[in-house]
Amino acid sequence: MDSHDVQADLKHVLYSREDIQQRVGELAEQIDADYRGRDILLVGVLKGAVMVMADLSRSLHSHITMDWMAVSSYGSGTQASGVVRILKDLETDLMGKHVLIVEDIIDSGLTLSWLRANLLSRGPASVEICTLLRKPDAAKVDIDVKYVGYDIPSEFVVGYGLDFAEKYRNLDFIGTLAPHVYE
Repeated sequence: MDSHDVQADLKHVLYSREDIQQRVGELAEQIDADYRGRDILLVGVLKGAVMVMADLSRSLHSHITMDWMAVSSYGSGTQASGVVRILKDLETDLMGKHVLIVEDIIDSGLTLSWLRANLLSRGPASVEICTLLRKPDAAKVDIDVKYVGYDIPSEFVVGYGLDFAEKYRNLDFIGTLAPHVYE
């Protein structure tokens, strides 16, 4: 699926496939340098992180293992409360491991803050965060994110794993969704 297939649903394309691949490669270089000589456990947060996790893992030159979590934040209506439910937990014991949480996007940071604390309680050597996108204006908690692909404005974005109503995840770019689609 490409931009021609969903042209009427988009305001504009923020990052092309080539932009994303270049930035993911740059993040991989930083991660390789920081973790030189250490194995990394990449923890992808389902479902949105599938694309960035796949591309990041292939761009790394370090030895890695991978695992996945699915978490759900719930509250009243559309407002996240920071109350999190684990839908799929890790299969890997984190004791003594260097964990890198891989996210597609950080909005409020509430769920990710909870997730980081939860993983830290499992005895890893370290826990860091890598995200492709971050919305600084939407942050409700201060969370240390070591690797950020792009800081973006608080707009509704889709593609490259990001969805609206489970659609648009398979776009090979990131675009801003037109308001008429979600209003």
